[in-house]
Amino acid sequence: MKKSLVLLLSLIFVIMLAGCGTSGNGNKPGSEGQQTAGNGDQGGKTNNEPFEITIRHTQVGESKKFRLALLEDVVKKTEAAVPGLKIKLDGVDSEVNRKERLRGEMAAGKPPEIFDVMGSPDAELYAKEGLMLDLTPILEELGLTEKFTTLVPFTHDGKIYGIPIGGSIEGYFYNKEYFEQKGYQVPKTLAELDDLAAKIKADGKFPFAQASKDAWIPLMTTNNLWSYYGGPQITYGLKTGESKWTDDNIVKGVAKHQEWVQKGYFKKGELGFEYAHMRNQVITGEAVMMMDGSWANSVFRDPAQAGDMVGKIGYFNMPPVNAGDPVVVMQDANNGYGFSSAVAEDPRKLQVVKEFIRNMWTEEMQLRGLKEDGVLPAMKMDLDQMKTVSDDPLMQDIFRAVSEIGTSFPAFDALVQAEVNTALSTGIQQVISGDIDAAKMLENVQAVQDAANSAAQ
Repeated sequence: MKKSLVLLLSLIFVIMLAGCGTSGNGNKPGSEGQQTAGNGDQGGKTNNEPFEITIRHTQVGESKKFRLALLEDVVKKTEAAVPGLKIKLDGVDSEVNRKERLRGEMAAGKPPEIFDVMGSPDAELYAKEGLMLDLTPILEELGLTEKFTTLVPFTHDGKIYGIPIGGSIEGYFYNKEYFEQKGYQVPKTLAELDDLAAKIKADGKFPFAQASKDAWIPLMTTNNLWSYYGGPQITYGLKTGESKWTDDNIVKGVAKHQEWVQKGYFKKGELGFEYAHMRNQVITGEAVMMMDGSWANSVFRDPAQAGDMVGKIGYFNMPPVNAGDPVVVMQDANNGYGFSSAVAEDPRKLQVVKEFIRNMWTEEMQLRGLKEDGVLPAMKMDLDQMKTVSDDPLMQDIFRAVSEIGTSFPAFDALVQAEVNTALSTGIQQVISGDIDAAKMLENVQAVQDAANSAAQ
């Protein structure tokens, strides 16, 4: 058994123990492109026999209703283009899909035909095992290869194994009305953010909304902090050994997060709070600021979810350590769709994949995702064009934040091995609970990092 498969099986065991786009117009092909797409043709006759494929998606819950509607429209177009096709939508929570369901299916060699997947490191691992469809020739056929802002997270050995559905940045949503009432300004440095948090706490509110039942949520704050203290390149070196989790600046970033916990800047009980609870803390006025991905804007622009807070929420980037330093922001396109390699054995299913890609990754759909759901495009698009999609003040704040980025970096879990992600996830929750300090926790994570690096050699 290959070493990588052994690692995958081991990873599943560890997870169980832990309990844890101006481009992109689809390039509608002419008759030649449609012929190469395949239509189940057998001896000149079209095969209309009924067949089914499954799309595993993570558009579950009220906050993702716009994304689900977009997916459903793509499904209808795809079904209409392929005779006999019935698409089954299988919705699963994103964390459950990534850390449990999909890993188990991959270990068994039987993933759904189309599935939600993280690019790095997940898609790379599955591609190494021959479980993901090589999309390189399909994207070339459809004229999409050069249409994306990046395909790096989904690329292995020069071949493309997945497509990002959208882009994102991480920063602070905040109560604009409260800021105006108090005469507060958007902070320009981390020290100003610290001072602002102290004032908000003294006013009887929580400076930061937080929900830490799923560790990736608080780790957005931690990842951005250590990337300011240590520089945005520091995380890249962990997998190569050029940098370590025990480096002073990473420790400083995690310690700052722990300091904020100890000062009561987050609501007590955060380790028991689900993701939606964090947004509700802002909507109800309990908390004033919230570190989250730019995708969360859809919640605050929806009267059904945000109520009277619609129009009262703004957005800003985490400020740098020193005034005038470049703004450093987590920005990536690491979440998207992958396709089972088994699809290549069935011409009709292969046609479905091509039609799904043709319908999903278009300028129209990327702009619709931006307008309706606030998801930044994964396909190349001019910032001025993006601004014309929505005059909503919150979206304009996010566009401004994008324009301010001096240096961007991918989230840490796209740069380190999955077992390291698991160790850090457990560790940050221990830090939040007060069971361990930042330095000791990072020593533990470095031990896991060392083992993972050695196993990869």
